[in-house]
Amino acid sequence: MADVADFAVLESPHGPIHAAVTKHGVCALAFRTTTEAFRSGLTRIGRADRRGHLAQLESELDDYWAGRRLTFDVPLDLTVRSAWDRRVLEVVRSITCGRTMSYGEVARRAGSPGAARAVGGAVGRNPIGLLIPCHRVIAADGTLGGYGGSWLADAAELLALKRALLAGEGVAIPS
Repeated sequence: MADVADFAVLESPHGPIHAAVTKHGVCALAFRTTTEAFRSGLTRIGRADRRGHLAQLESELDDYWAGRRLTFDVPLDLTVRSAWDRRVLEVVRSITCGRTMSYGEVARRAGSPGAARAVGGAVGRNPIGLLIPCHRVIAADGTLGGYGGSWLADAAELLALKRALLAGEGVAIPS
């Protein structure tokens, strides 16, 4: 097993969040997982002194949960993602707090109209959910769509988490 990035388990109003960093920035963030599962997904990431990124992340998350922050400034590291995933995630990252965007609109803005399903795949693989706010991507009909990728929770729990994150940002999604 290769060296893994530094990581920490941070507290949130929605339960523990596992976070990992490289020398470039935050590379993974997961709500519903075990430490073993989280670590096993980090095998491609090298090790160095990255505690500064974790401290910044923890501070920014605390401010977000307290309603004092709408965006995140901590550096992100998507270097191990495909070019398509990076393109989609940059569009998703541009969705401002309190707003949503459909999978189809993300596809159009990523330069691939008609690739809404592929956007769903890229969003589902988002290794830095919340910092790249995939919870703000919803279905074209205004419903939630999916949420959580491979996080360890059932679909109902993940959709409740997505709804709670959106509600915390002032977005109401019809039941």
